[in-house]
Amino acid sequence: MSLPQKDLREMLDTAAEAARRAGQHALEKMNHVQARKKSENELVTEADAECQRIIIERIREVYPDHGLIAEEGEMGKMFRQAPRGEPAIWWAIDPIDGTNNFAHGIPVFTTSVGVLAGGAPVAGVVYQPATDSLFTAIRGGAAELNGRRIRAGAEEITPLTSVGLDSHFEGPLPAWVGDLIHRSRFRNFGTTALHLAYVATGGLVAAVMCTPKLWDIAAGTAIAQAAGALVTDWNGKDLFPIDLDPYDGQTFRVLAANQRTHAHLLKTIRG
Repeated sequence: MSLPQKDLREMLDTAAEAARRAGQHALEKMNHVQARKKSENELVTEADAECQRIIIERIREVYPDHGLIAEEGEMGKMFRQAPRGEPAIWWAIDPIDGTNNFAHGIPVFTTSVGVLAGGAPVAGVVYQPATDSLFTAIRGGAAELNGRRIRAGAEEITPLTSVGLDSHFEGPLPAWVGDLIHRSRFRNFGTTALHLAYVATGGLVAAVMCTPKLWDIAAGTAIAQAAGALVTDWNGKDLFPIDLDPYDGQTFRVLAANQRTHAHLLKTIRG
């Protein structure tokens, strides 16, 4: 689906404003929240719902007919509102990506707002409030950090370059994870969106994630791809487009990397 650049930029402006509002609210609340267990490996705080409400209210003011998919719904489930009319445009929202950090007073978290059309990301904002870093992109445009263009670069995996690694591998760690740990300065920021954003800047040559959901990756994928990175599953297949109508919180296996590193990492993962 092709949308005019003017429309995409207007959506990006709305996403950026909503993400800033929510992120700044989260930062103000960080040392005054109580966390509860949402699942075996997830925490949630009252700030998650508050920030999500801030974002959704801003989107609805401008785009009342658009669809919404967000992390925090009732009874621990996702929030979902189908779009009305055509074209079917969805917003994927993670109000606080990095809740575990946030709940423990660690200011490494992001607010992530992505826009999808035709089942694929067409605009994305990842905002890191602690550093006032706003990562943005629209399809067909440049990826930017605070208005300055960013690129994924072309560095290889070496003892002096960093790879982002997820923390939710199920069962024994695959042998290739140990290989990456030994061959790189591996990192885990605790927020998938930030991993993708730093692949876009070239700060990470790659990031490997095993359990993110749509709201974790929609915005960051738009930004990383606009910066020249490749974002696929662990078999090298495109993650998007996906059918959003039946989407119910399924997870993805994601490999994001600069173009020089991506093919090499695919071989490593496949063994």
